[in-house]
Amino acid sequence: MEVWVPYEKVRNHPPDFRVRYRLYSEEEGGRKNPVFQGLRCDFSYDGDNIKETGIFAIHPEFEDDFGNVILDKSLPVSKQGTARMWILFPEMRRRVHVNRIKIGVIGYFMGGSRRLGQVEVIQVLGMNINAETLSYLGTIA
Repeated sequence: MEVWVPYEKVRNHPPDFRVRYRLYSEEEGGRKNPVFQGLRCDFSYDGDNIKETGIFAIHPEFEDDFGNVILDKSLPVSKQGTARMWILFPEMRRRVHVNRIKIGVIGYFMGGSRRLGQVEVIQVLGMNINAETLSYLGTIA
C-alpha cells in the first residue's frame, strides 16, 4: 500500500472547508481513469465565467465514509463522498475565498477548463483562522 501523508501534517494547519462531491462519469465530461487520493485538480464557483475569473488552486483531500482522510493511495476514491479542501495561496484565501465560501455554495473540481465533478460546501473549517494567521511563505509545502 502506498501511504498518503495527510495535508494537515504536511502543511501544519487545518483544512479550509469540506465539500460533498460527485465525480462526473466520462460520458458527462469527467475523467476516463479513476481518481485517487492526491488528485491535484483546481476549483471553480458555480456561475463564474472562468474566462473572466479563472480557476482557483484549491485541492481536495478525499475522506472515507467515516470522515477520515483516505490514506491508501492505491485505491480509487468513491464517485461521490466528502473531501477536505485546501486553498493553496493565502492571499487568495484572504482576498477571494473568505468572502465566497459558505455552506451551500456550489462549485466544481476542474481539470483545466473541464469540469470533473460538482461539489457543495458542507462545512467551513479553518479557512477564517487560516486567513488571519498564515503568511504566503508559511504555507508552502
